[in-house]
Order: sequence, then structure tokens, then C-alpha cells
Amino acid sequence: MTNIPETGRSTRVQTRLVVIQILVLSLLGTLGGRLWYLQIRQGDEYAKEASGNHVQQVVQPAVRGSILDARGVALADNETRLVVSASRTDLLKMKDDGKAVLTKLAGVLGMKPQEVMEKVRLCDAETPQPCWNGSPYQPIPITDEATPKQALQIRERAEDFPGITAEPQAVRRYTSPGKANTAQVLGYLSPVTDEEIQKAQDTESPYLRSDQVGRSGLERQYDKALRGKAGVTRYEVDNLGRVIGQAESDAAQPGSNLVTSIDSRVQRVAEYELNEAMKAARKEMDRNTGRTYEADAGAVVVMEAKTGRVVAMASNPTYDPNAWVGGISAADYKKLTGKDSNYPLLNRATQGQAAPGSIFKVVSSAAAVEAGYDFDGRYDCSSSYSVGGQVFKNFESADNGAITIGRALELSCDTVYYRLAHEEWKKDGGMNPKKPNDYFYKAAHQFGLGKETGIDLPNEVTGRVPDRQWKQEYWEANKDAWCKTGKKDGSYVEKISYENCLEGNKMRAGDSINYSIGQGDTLVTPIQMATIYAAISNGGTLYDPTIGKAVVSPDGKQVDEIEPRSHGKLPISKTTLAKMDDALAGVATRGTAAWRFGGWPQDKIPMHAKTGTAEVYGKQTTSWFATYTKDYAIVMTISQGGTGSGASGPAVRNIYDALYGVSDDGAIDKKKALLPEPVKTLPKIKADGTIASPKVSKDPVKDLQPTDGASEAATEQGGNAPADPQDQQATVNPPDTGNRQTRRRKRRARA
Repeated sequence: MTNIPETGRSTRVQTRLVVIQILVLSLLGTLGGRLWYLQIRQGDEYAKEASGNHVQQVVQPAVRGSILDARGVALADNETRLVVSASRTDLLKMKDDGKAVLTKLAGVLGMKPQEVMEKVRLCDAETPQPCWNGSPYQPIPITDEATPKQALQIRERAEDFPGITAEPQAVRRYTSPGKANTAQVLGYLSPVTDEEIQKAQDTESPYLRSDQVGRSGLERQYDKALRGKAGVTRYEVDNLGRVIGQAESDAAQPGSNLVTSIDSRVQRVAEYELNEAMKAARKEMDRNTGRTYEADAGAVVVMEAKTGRVVAMASNPTYDPNAWVGGISAADYKKLTGKDSNYPLLNRATQGQAAPGSIFKVVSSAAAVEAGYDFDGRYDCSSSYSVGGQVFKNFESADNGAITIGRALELSCDTVYYRLAHEEWKKDGGMNPKKPNDYFYKAAHQFGLGKETGIDLPNEVTGRVPDRQWKQEYWEANKDAWCKTGKKDGSYVEKISYENCLEGNKMRAGDSINYSIGQGDTLVTPIQMATIYAAISNGGTLYDPTIGKAVVSPDGKQVDEIEPRSHGKLPISKTTLAKMDDALAGVATRGTAAWRFGGWPQDKIPMHAKTGTAEVYGKQTTSWFATYTKDYAIVMTISQGGTGSGASGPAVRNIYDALYGVSDDGAIDKKKALLPEPVKTLPKIKADGTIASPKVSKDPVKDLQPTDGASEAATEQGGNAPADPQDQQATVNPPDTGNRQTRRRKRRARA
């Protein structure tokens, strides 16, 4: 050994230590920088992703609230069905992704294996229905129509069906009490879409992927209240999807119940009478076309006159809303939406619009008085009226001499209204007005036409008032097409296009004349006309039509009543309204509707009516019948159905008979009356929150049938009746009362 130090070796060691220190410090610096980037710069994003990856939720659907009629009878509720579901998580743990189990399940359920496998696959942009658009951790329903035997097979052989459950669950049901379908009023449900989930994300009522939402009718209008709030259980899972613990759980909250103003018994009668009226119209010959009426669609509204509440609303053609429960099949969907379906999903009471014909004359009468014409003045009801070489005829060229506006309403005299409208057109400046008063058009807007009534149903249409503003806008939108196709000496359509090209934006004399009797470009809906006639009945108040009457919490402790609301007053003085009321009573006793109300107890229940028959280019005439008593307003329309009193009159009379218990001889039997006066109270709410309901008749229509067999013998007698004045002109001496009775009652005899 030596005491001499080894200087060279020591230097090398020191150098190595410095290098190692630098490397370590560099690694520590890199690690620290990376940690800063992950935890500080990207911390929120990764925390969010981590939460999404490791916390999954399972939804317990809330029981949807019931929709009840005014007496508490369920129109839509829930029933317990055996639902077979599959856990996708459990299936994916199997070597074959559960194909063997699903194949075996298909055999038990009587389904095709491919059909079952398609139901458990997840929806995406490239995967067509059927598929599952809910959470992959949610049990996926395979069928809600399993039999007890099938459910027992699955549960008793659980080892053969891992991941498969068969349990009772609440499923929506549309009950049709007493055969009252009420389809277009109730609507239907279908699964929520991704777009709806996104839109509702930050609202008070967000959607979950498992939610069923209302697509139309009351189901849509009151969806938030009916839907309730689904329960959510959150589970902690590892990166393989295995559950490692439960995070938290929120219990499901059932939806509220909706009490409506619909009376299921009256609803059934209204649906039946509308359908029978359409069937009868198809047997009648159209004198204009030489073929039977098509009667392809129709609607009827029964409304409380003093509140605007809807007692019954029927639309035809119709459908079964239960077709949507559990998912609608492609075949059923095509039947409801295809070109040959005639679109039964449409509620023609609120979404069907047509020219009103003579039931519009109440508007023209009010406008004439506002313009300064005396309601009791004398006006020539001549057989025709000529303007610029064009002749506008009265029905069957009837000439009744000088009559009042009231009598013109009774007889539905067109030429009186032609003269009044033409005179005002000239006073306003004719084709070149400066400051037109436009009384006839302003009156329509004041009556609530050309806009929504405010009914609590979605997608109501506005109809149309063809005033000067509308004509200008319509001309600007269509003039290029008119000018391209119009011909001065061409066909009828080409001549019209030619005229519209030149002056389609101007209010011509013929436009005003046709408008005065509800023809031309005027469009209304049945709910609009029911609102107007109810207002005439109640003294002039235009109510927002309503179907919802109250929203009742599941426990029955909170009741939010939906009070009637007004959106205006009729532009008529009390004096004029009283005279119009008397004239409309005359329509039912000595005018165009008299032959339909023979034997009616007018002294006890004053009846008022107005008939209407609207001409539609290229189609058969539209039948309208508008009526009211002190309690109710009823309006019925049938597309391509013929005349108002001929096609719709008998059905409307039968509905009134059912409401008040009126027999053929005019006697009133209160025991047979379904609803002699509107229901003012809500059904009784029990201590447990359930709502009491009365016993439901199997079919109110059959309960109301006559028992003497007299009507049966008359079932094949005339439907559109003797020279029914096309609702433009009355026969001064209506047909024999006895014959009227047998014709009027024929529909009920077929029940």
C-alpha cells in the first residue's frame, strides 16, 4: 500500500457522479413538468373523463301519471306487464358475447334469434332500428308481452339464462273506456332522441336516455308533469366495466295525474256518430259529380259554452295509440304515415282547415252591422247577383224578396251577403283603395280567425283570413309560377293563373263576394268555429279552449286547477248579439236546420244552429254544422261529405239527444241523459292520492239505443234528405216531421 493518492481515478468518479446527478435532476424535472401538465393544465379534463369511465348510472324509470276524464275514468294509465330484459354487461363477459343465451331466449319467447340480438345492440349513426339507445349498463328490454309461462321458464332456469331477467314493470296503456278511443287528443309516447337530450340538458326537466316522451296530444302538452323524475343509481366500475361499489342513489318520483274536461261517454258517442255520419254520406249521390260522396275525413268538437272546456273531440280517420307502446313496428308505422293512410295521426279538429261556407255568415253579419247596415233593414234576397258580367247565384236560384239580415241567416241567403260585401268593397275604393275600412276582414280577426285559439294541444294550425296583407304576400310568393303557367285563353286553371299573375295582389270584387259567404281563400278549423259559436252562446266571451282541467300530484296533496281564460270579446253589441241569437234559433226551428230538429224541446232547451256547405275546387263539398245551447256548442265537419244539415246534421242531433236524454217525441229522460249540464267539480281524491272513478259502461252508444224497434225499420231511408238547401237556402215548408225523425235516428239504430 502507498500513501500516494490516486488522483486520476478520483477525477473520473467525480465526473460520473455529476453526470448521474444531472440525469436524475433532468428526469425529476421532466416528471414534474409532466405532472404539472396532467394535474394543473389538463386536470379538469382528465378528472371529467375519469369520472365518466369509472362511474356509471342505472335508471329506474318513473311511473308516468295517468290521464283521466272529468269523472276520474282513466283514459291513459299504466299496466303491469312481464318485461324480459337482458344485461349487456353480463352478455359481453361470455366467450361468444352471449349469442348462445340470446338464441335460447328467442326460442322461449317465440322470436327469431336475429330479432333478439338486434334489440341488445347499441344505436349509433350506422345502426338502424331496432337497437338500444339507452345506457349500456341499463337492462335492455327484449319484450313487454311475455306470458307467465315464459317468465317462469326464464326464472326457474336462471343458470341457462345468465344476464336475463323477467320482471313485472309498469307499461303505458290507453284504456278506451266504453270504447272511447280519444287517440288524437291523448297522443302517444316514443323514446327520447339525442337532440332532445342535448336541448333539455340545462333545463329544469332534463331527459335521461331511458325516458319515453310525449309525441302528440296531451302526452306531449303535459309531458313534464306526467313524466315525473326517474330514479338513478350510480355505480363505481373498473376499466373493464365490472361493478366495484355503489356511489349514490336517487329514488324515482312518479308523475302527476292530469284530470281533463273530456267525458269518456260523450267522447264515445261523438266518435261513433261522426263515423256513422261519414259511412252514411258515402251512400249518398253527389248531384254535382254524379258519384257518391267520398267523406274521407271529419271532426267534431263538443265544448262547454261558458268555459271553453272541451267535453269531446273526435277526429276521423283515427288509430289505436296502443300501437306505439313498446315501440311501433315498421308495418304499423307505414299504415299510420304512408300516402294511402289519409294521415290518421292528424287531429282534424285542431289541424284540419277548410273553407267554412255559410257557418261563416255570423262573422259577415257582425261586420255588416259594424259597417253601418241595420240588422233589421230590408235587403234583396234575389235569385242571383251580377258583377262585371259574372253571375253569383243563390242556391237553386231561390228568390225570397226583401228580408232582414236575421232572416238571411235563417235562410242562408247568399245574395244578401253578396250585396253587402260588394257595397263595402266599392266604398273602400274597389281595386285602388286609399284608406279602406275592411270591416268584413277586420271582423274575422276580431272573431279570432287567422290565429291559434290557444288550445292546450300541440301543433294547432291558424287557418287563414285572406285580407289585403295576405293577398300581397301570397302574390309575391307565387307570381312567378302564375306568370309562367297562365294563359289568357287557356283552361280554367290557366285562366286563373293568368289573372293572378296580373292582379293577384289586388282585392277584386269577386274576392270580397266569395269571402262574405265563407268561400274563396278563407280557411278555418273546427275548434275555431266551436269557440266562436260558444262565445255567441255565452254572451260574447271568446275562451281559450282547454282540455286539461287540473294537475294532481301523485299523493293527491297538490291540485293545480287550470282555470278558463279569455282571449277577447266578440265585436258585437249586446243588442246585435241578442238579434243574432234569435236568428240562429230560427235556423233550428224555421230555417235550414229545422228539418233536423223536429220534435226538439225548444221551450226547455233552446237550440241554435247554422248550416254550411263549402265548395272546394277539384273536390266534393265540405259539410259543416255549427250549433249551441245554453250549455254546449257542437261543431261537426265532414270533408267531401255533402251538405251541412244532410251529412252532419243527424249526427249532431244524436249527440245532443245523448247529452240531454231527449227522445224522439221531444220528452226529456234525465236518467238517460249523459251530461245534462257541464261538470263543475273535480273527481274525489282519496286519502292515498288515488282518484275515485265511477263504473264504466261497456258502450254508451248501445245504452242509448231505442228499444221499440221503430228506428230499425227506418235505417235505409234517405240520408242527405229532400232538396236539402245546400245550406245556402232553406225550404220555407220543411219536410214532414215524422219523416225527419226516422231519417235523423237511422244512425243510432245501426249501433
